Amino acid sequence: MSLSRRLTYREAVREAMQEALRADPRVFLMGEDVGRYGGTYAFSKGFLDEFGPERIRDTPLSELGFVGTGIGAALGGLRPIVEVMTVNFSLLALDQIVNTAALLRHMSGGQFSVPLVIRMATGAGRQLAAQHSHSLEGWYAHIPGIKVLTPATIEDARHMLWPALADPDPVVIFEHAGLFNMEGELPDIDGVDITTAKVRRAGRDVALITYGGCLPKALAAAETLATEGIEAEVLDLRVLRPLDTAGIVAAVAKCHRAVVIDENWKSGGFAAEVMARIMEHAFYELDAPVARVCSEEVPIPYAKHLEEAALPQPEKIVAAVKGLFA
Repeated sequence: MSLSRRLTYREAVREAMQEALRADPRVFLMGEDVGRYGGTYAFSKGFLDEFGPERIRDTPLSELGFVGTGIGAALGGLRPIVEVMTVNFSLLALDQIVNTAALLRHMSGGQFSVPLVIRMATGAGRQLAAQHSHSLEGWYAHIPGIKVLTPATIEDARHMLWPALADPDPVVIFEHAGLFNMEGELPDIDGVDITTAKVRRAGRDVALITYGGCLPKALAAAETLATEGIEAEVLDLRVLRPLDTAGIVAAVAKCHRAVVIDENWKSGGFAAEVMARIMEHAFYELDAPVARVCSEEVPIPYAKHLEEAALPQPEKIVAAVKGLFA
C-alpha cells in the first residue's frame, strides 16, 4: 500500500476544507463566490451541493462586512473559514482583523476568544498587475493576537487547516497563488505543527531562509549551488507569527551564513525581522553578513518580463549566496 499520493496544492486545500466540514458541524465556509461559482480558485467546487447554503455562504462584495460576520459567528461558538479573494482586498477588512479579532481576548480580559480562520491568496507572478499582486503577510505578522501561516508545500496546504480551526484565536492563512497548480506527493501523516519552521533541504554551507511562494525558488537555487560545490540548507519558515526563532538560529549555527528570501519589499519588510532575530541571537555564529533577496521597490508590473525582474528569482538567490563567499 502506498504511503503517499500525488495531488495539487489546490486539491490539498480543497480536501482540507472538505474534511473539516464533514468532521465538525460548527465549521462553515463564507466568502465571495465560494458557493455557486465554486470559488474564485475552484477550492470549493461542489461544496454547495454537498453541504448546502447554510454552510457554504456566498457573501456580498464587502470584506469589512463578511469578515466581521465571521468574527461574530466565532464568538457565538461556530468555526468559520472566511475566504478573502486576495490579500489586496483584505485591506478593506483590516479594522475587523487588526482592531477586533486580534484584540478581543486581550480587551475582554480573557473572557472571549475568536476561533476564526481567514484564508486568502497572496503573491505575484501571474501577470495580475499591482493591485492584485501584493505580498502583505509580513504586515499581519506584526500584529499580536493572531497566528500567521504560509503553507508552501502540498503537505502543509493539506494539514495546516485543522489545527488552525482548533486554535482558540484567529489564524490567517496566506496561500501563494503561484503554487495552486503545483503537484507533489502528500505523505501519509496525521497532521503538521503550526508553530515551527521546517528544514526542506539539508545543507552545511549557507542557510536559505524563506516561506510561501519563494520556497520553490530557494530549492531551485540550492540545486544550482550544489553543482558548484555549495550545499545550501533551505529553511521554510511556514509560520510567520509566532516566528520560530530557535529554528532560524539552529540553521544559522549549522551553516554560519544566511540569505533571507522574501517576496515582500525590502523596506520595512519581513526579511528585516528575520535578519534582526539572527543578529540578536546568532551574531557570533556568522562568518559573513546576512544577505536578503526581496522584491524590487516598485508596484508589481503587469508586463511578464518586468514582473519577473521585480520578484526574487533563483538566479538572484544564487548571486546573493556567492557574494557571501567572495
